Amino acid sequence: MRVGFLTSGGDCQALNATMRGVAKGLYGLYDDVEIFGFLDGYKGLIYDEYRKMPKSDFSGILTVGGTILGTSRTPFKDIRKPDENGLDKVESMKNTYRRHRLDCLVALGGNGSLKTANLLSEEGLNVIGCPKTIDNDLWGTEMTFGFYSAVQVASEAIDCIHTTAASHGRVFIVEVMGHKVGLLTLYAGMASGADIILLPEIPYSVDAVCRKIAERNKGGSRFSIIAVAEGAISKDEAKLGKKELKKKMADDAAKYRSVAYKLAEQIESKTGAEVRVTVPGHTQRGGAPVPYDRVFATRIGVEAAKLIKKGKFGNMVALVNNEIVPVPLAEIAGKLKVVDPKSSIVAEARMVGISFGDEG
Repeated sequence: MRVGFLTSGGDCQALNATMRGVAKGLYGLYDDVEIFGFLDGYKGLIYDEYRKMPKSDFSGILTVGGTILGTSRTPFKDIRKPDENGLDKVESMKNTYRRHRLDCLVALGGNGSLKTANLLSEEGLNVIGCPKTIDNDLWGTEMTFGFYSAVQVASEAIDCIHTTAASHGRVFIVEVMGHKVGLLTLYAGMASGADIILLPEIPYSVDAVCRKIAERNKGGSRFSIIAVAEGAISKDEAKLGKKELKKKMADDAAKYRSVAYKLAEQIESKTGAEVRVTVPGHTQRGGAPVPYDRVFATRIGVEAAKLIKKGKFGNMVALVNNEIVPVPLAEIAGKLKVVDPKSSIVAEARMVGISFGDEG
């Protein structure tokens, strides 16, 4: 059995744990296994940059963050475009697969990476996808590995902010990763007792945010914590057309480092409050995976190995109703799972007093 591994897109915790699960699963199912690790994501498959991975590579990596294969971003929108030397990337990946006489390619990645995995599947390659992203925004699965580890990091950042915010009586804004989907911000904000949570899916009003801060001050709370997703937008921005919004974002990017800094300036201007911004940034992708992710990644990996044994290619390994099941790549490719503003978790957050900045 000859299998290729690659990790594509942004790194996260539990990539190594997942590869370990696949490898150990394969070793248990086959007497003879060769694993080819393609370096730096699809780039390695395109340019045939790889290394053979012996059993020893999968020892001691369960708790190691990042990816031992390296990763890079190969945007799906550019995958059909020739490279600077005129190389057809898709044909090159197919040729690499066939040159090494692979029986399957296991692609660990998020939305864009699994769109490419589906394309290769449609091109005739045997492909299995594993759901990686700290955003937990992949359609067709209830969970992605890396999510709870990132929630842990973001939550700890907000936890640490609480004491200094209380000591100084300040408003603190903590900017959490998430351009299009706010699940990470929602979970981290709820886990850490944020007073206001701003998400891409629920456009906010600065006035509503300021009213919440004033309400807390009136109630005797000297500080407020705002967890904002990096892709959060205001109600006014949500009304703009696609081109208008893109221009507005470009104009804001020239003036502010991020949405958190823009919001800080607006709050200070309207309330006179002292506002500080904290951006955990790429720490949210780093460090060791939390125990949940270690277990989940192992389950995903082993079930991927079982799908290979059964010849059930063209699938992503997913969590559905707390069971690990195959979901066709064609059904999930290009679809995002977002926060439903009317979901029970949002309603529950509101019931404990959290504002989403959309009131009034």
